[in-house]
Amino acid sequence: MVSARTFCLLSSLFCPLMHRRTVTPFNLSFLDIMFCGFGAVVLLVLILNRETVQRRQQTNEDLRSEVSRLERALVAAEQGLVAARNDLEQTDQELAETQGRADRVIQTEQQTREELARMEQQTLARQESVKQLQSDLKSLEQSNKRLGARVRGDQGKGTRVRAFLGDGERQYLTGLKVGGKRILILIDVSASMLDETLVNIIRLRNMDDASKRHSAKWQRALAVVEWLVANLPRSSQYQIVAFDTRAASILPATEGRWLKATDAGTLNQAVAALGQRIPAGGTSLQRAFEAAAKLSPRPDNILLVTDGLPTQGRSKPTRNTVSAEQRLRHFQSAVDALPAGIPVNTILLPMEGDAYAAFAFWQLAVSSKGAFLTPSRDWP
Repeated sequence: MVSARTFCLLSSLFCPLMHRRTVTPFNLSFLDIMFCGFGAVVLLVLILNRETVQRRQQTNEDLRSEVSRLERALVAAEQGLVAARNDLEQTDQELAETQGRADRVIQTEQQTREELARMEQQTLARQESVKQLQSDLKSLEQSNKRLGARVRGDQGKGTRVRAFLGDGERQYLTGLKVGGKRILILIDVSASMLDETLVNIIRLRNMDDASKRHSAKWQRALAVVEWLVANLPRSSQYQIVAFDTRAASILPATEGRWLKATDAGTLNQAVAALGQRIPAGGTSLQRAFEAAAKLSPRPDNILLVTDGLPTQGRSKPTRNTVSAEQRLRHFQSAVDALPAGIPVNTILLPMEGDAYAAFAFWQLAVSSKGAFLTPSRDWP
C-alpha cells in the first residue's frame, strides 16, 4: 500500500526535471509519459485501497461482534450443560432411592403373603382341632348323661362366696375342680382376648377403650372369672393375677398376699378392677407362672383363663410376628418355670390361627393332674 506521503515525495523528485525544460507536445519523452502514467496509477491505487481498508475494518468489526456473541452463547450453553448434568445426577440418585424403596416394599409384601399363607394353614388346623374337641366334649356329655351324672340346681347352695346369675343350668362342664386352700386365678389380658379372629382383633385394637371393654370375647372372659370366684370355697384363700407381657395382682395393694374368700368387699373390688382392665399387648405365660412361684405359701390349685399359646417369653421378641413353633417353645419355657406339684386347670377360649394350643394345654393338664376345658360360647 502506497501512502500520500510517498506520492508527494515521488512528485518532488520528478517535478525539477519537468521545470528544466519547456514542455511542448513535441519535446515529451517516453520516460515522462511513463512517469505520469505511473503517478496516475499510484493515485488510483491509493483511492481504491482506502475503500478496501474501510470495508475490511467494517467486516472485521462485524466478525468480532459475531465472535463475541458466539462466545457468550457458548458460555451460556456450558452453564446449561453443567446444570443439566447436576439435574441428571440428582435424578439418578432419586431413581436409585426409589428403586430401593420399591424393592423393600416388594420384599415386605412377599413376607406378608407368606405369613398369611401360614396363618391360613394354622387356622385350618385349629378349626379341625376345635371340631375334634367339641366332638369329644359332646361325647363326654352324652356319657355323663348315660351314667346319670346330673347336677342339681341347688347343689352347693350356701357354700358359694359370691352370687353368679346366668342363663339356666351351666353345670354341664365337669372335671373342673374349683377347690383347694390357696387358689390362684390367672387371667390373660393380652390384645388377643378382644376377639376370636385376627382381623377383628386388629380392628378392635384401633378402636376406643369403651369398645374394647365391651367386646364379646372379653366380656365372656370376665364372666368366666366371675363364675370361678362365685364357686370359691368359703374356707379357701385366693389371688387374681392378670398377665400380658407382665404379671401382677389385679389389686396392686394385695400383691404377693393371699386374700380370704369370705372377704366379700375385697372380692367385689377385684372383680370390678378386672372389669376396668383393657386387653392389650402380647402374652407371656412364663411371667404368669413365675408370679405363681413367688407366692408364699405356694398355691395348691391354679385356674388359668387364656385363649392360646404365649407370643413371647420373659422378654419381648425381636420380630413382630411369631410362628406356631416359636409359641410352643415359649409355652415350654413357661411350663419349666411352673412350680412342681400344682394342678393347672385351663379354660381355653380359642382364637384363630393357634392350632397347637388345645393339645399343649391338654398335655399340661394331664402332666399336672389338672383339667382342660374349651367351653361353648354360651358358658357361663
